[in-house]
Amino acid sequence: MKKKILRKKETKKSDIPEKNKIGLTTEEVKKRIHEGKVNIIPKSPSRSIWQIILANVFTLFNAINLVLAVIVIIAGSPKNSIFAGVIISNTIIGILQELKAKRTVEKLSILAKSKAIVIRDGQEKEIDIEDIVVDDVIFLKSGNQIPVDAKVLKDNSIEVDESLLTGEPDIIIKNEGDVLYSGSFVGGNSGYAVVTSVGADTYSSKLSKEAKKFKKIKSELQSSMNRILKVIIKIIIPTGILLTFTQMYFSKKPWQEAVLGVVAGISGMIPEGLVLLISVTFVVSIVKLSKYNTLVQELPATEILARVDTLCLDKTGTITEGRLNLVEVRNFNDDLEQCEEAIKAIVTAFPVVNQTQQAILEKYGEEANSITITSKVPFSSATKWSAVTTDSGKSYYLGAPEILYSTKYDEIKEQVEEEALKGRRVLLLAEYDGEAGVTVPEDIKKAALIILEDVIRPEAPETLKYFEENNVDIKIISGDNPVTVSATAKRAGVNNYDKYIDMTTVEHNSCKYMEIVDEYTIFGRVTPHQKRDLVKALKKQNHTVAMTGDGINDVLALKESDCGIAMASGSDSSKAVSQLVLLDSNFASLPKVVQEGRQAINNLELAANLYLTKTVYAVLLSIMFALILLPFPYTPIQMSLIGSLGIGIPSFFIALQANKDMVKEGFLRRILVKSLPNGIGITFGVVVASIIMHFNGYTDIKTTTICTLIIGILSMIILLKVSEPLTLMKICVVICAVGLFITAFLLGLSMKVFGFTVLNRGDIILAGVCIFASLVVIELTRGILIRYLSRKKKK
Repeated sequence: MKKKILRKKETKKSDIPEKNKIGLTTEEVKKRIHEGKVNIIPKSPSRSIWQIILANVFTLFNAINLVLAVIVIIAGSPKNSIFAGVIISNTIIGILQELKAKRTVEKLSILAKSKAIVIRDGQEKEIDIEDIVVDDVIFLKSGNQIPVDAKVLKDNSIEVDESLLTGEPDIIIKNEGDVLYSGSFVGGNSGYAVVTSVGADTYSSKLSKEAKKFKKIKSELQSSMNRILKVIIKIIIPTGILLTFTQMYFSKKPWQEAVLGVVAGISGMIPEGLVLLISVTFVVSIVKLSKYNTLVQELPATEILARVDTLCLDKTGTITEGRLNLVEVRNFNDDLEQCEEAIKAIVTAFPVVNQTQQAILEKYGEEANSITITSKVPFSSATKWSAVTTDSGKSYYLGAPEILYSTKYDEIKEQVEEEALKGRRVLLLAEYDGEAGVTVPEDIKKAALIILEDVIRPEAPETLKYFEENNVDIKIISGDNPVTVSATAKRAGVNNYDKYIDMTTVEHNSCKYMEIVDEYTIFGRVTPHQKRDLVKALKKQNHTVAMTGDGINDVLALKESDCGIAMASGSDSSKAVSQLVLLDSNFASLPKVVQEGRQAINNLELAANLYLTKTVYAVLLSIMFALILLPFPYTPIQMSLIGSLGIGIPSFFIALQANKDMVKEGFLRRILVKSLPNGIGITFGVVVASIIMHFNGYTDIKTTTICTLIIGILSMIILLKVSEPLTLMKICVVICAVGLFITAFLLGLSMKVFGFTVLNRGDIILAGVCIFASLVVIELTRGILIRYLSRKKKK
């Protein structure tokens, strides 16, 4: 009964139980679960299976094509509704790919699931955050995102970053009885707290959403396609009405034949394959990247990473293993044993929160400590030191030498920098005759230097070499001494490792940052806010920036970067704000991720040129034939032949080709420079041929045959250009496409199916002349368009 009374009064400092009495029993946990006092977190708003099916089936383009197919069937030509079959297959492919991606993401999300440490039955136990119940005692360590509302227990002091909740970036010290809000992050120390609210009563269901609401990833690809589709939709309706009117009343054909021309024109305008290709590219990337233990948390992340030209790395956990070896304790007096006892006292006085403590504990952790601690000041990322006061009245400080010994740093500067040049980290143990406070006393005395060394990841040199060979600049941004970071970077094989700067010497303004980001490679003694501002400066210089990180000090920079990449072994905070999570925490996975992104996006751009070329000439042909009052020179089945052999099937093979080129901005401009001239040139050739054949009394079937030959051959030439640089696979694809297309004009059965007739030498010459004229128009139009866009860009 006494235990329950204590918990009901847990908000009072005097009633918080001692550590050996805290925590729930198994029975108490079961009771709270039965009462619904468990941290049930609402699922993320991902689409259900039925929502995925409905979203892929009921689209505007599917509706338009379905109506057109019904009209063609009513007109008595079922074979010309074959284009609807392509829509059905595209829809099925889209559904299957998205369902596969959904399953993959759900499996990976389980691997990346956050854990919590609670005390139950008197022992620490790791559980899923969804299993936390009210009154659980939870252990919060540095970098953790707090999953529930809680209150700090007695004899505990916890640094908290509430910036994702309040917008204020300052670290707040939470002492006994203070409230901890879910969604905030634990700073530079650790401690225990008792859970007060769970589930829907906390911010826990909004953790990732709150973390990401400050920045939504921007996809140039998606925004460009949305702009194109809006224009196409606005064009389809009036053009369709105009074409319908002219074909029905001026073509002098039966309404059934006129309808086929109208449907051929409208269906050709719709780039439904491109819409599918974009969505499938993103979801397929999720599945492929899962093979490299990479969780994609936002679909466009693949595109952004493919465009990255600057990669910012936090040294610890990326190019190093995130652990240190204690190399030497170099004391300044004759009592080395006393120094080692002081070091043991400091590192064992606090929960393990960083690699420095861990390295020291690996050497001294098992040894008995003869010093009794009476008070302590925990390590803070802002102060970069910790301290304890012993029962003898003497205090010991452990931290950065240049900060602890700032006024007399010259006394030890040479030794510190000598070790730093070797790539080692140096800490200063200092002593003071008095109680430790929140500031460093002026008469502090040096006691010893603690020398540690980073362990370089075996795969780091090869990974860094890959990025440098692929024109991605490397920037090392670290809170460590810049000389130390430079030496470590040298060991890892970073180019320009000798270009380093101490950020404590840099005036804090955006102009200064703009100057140094291009000049230096290594940035040392960087605060979390400086990391963010360095990323901002790089972005202002039109760099596409990716940032890797694993700690709470990386959160601001990860959020600011174009693509945040977190290590699964890192803090919950870094994972919450990143677009990609490396589940095996292996930096070596990144080259494979970048390669996949570049291949997907570059090949998608090539395919977009083909699809938009078809849309451009379909729109222009519909307008032109409505204006010149001639019958539309194609049927839907002929357009399907050209679309499948000149675009659909080849684009599938193109998407599989390796492509390591960096993806640059200007997607919309590049595809318009290629597709607009292509479409205009094809339209010119077809219109000229149609006018010539009309005034020379050509039959309708011969006209459609010659026009289909013209547009088909031009499509194959464009396919060949788009496929450059040519590989054996691409050459085979083009040859097969051309072969199948020509076969359709030679075999009796295919000629009957597609509505072709036999052509004589004069017909072929006419087609050849029009094809040559079209190619000339394409080149002239492209040159004019490039000059126009260049002048516009200069203005």
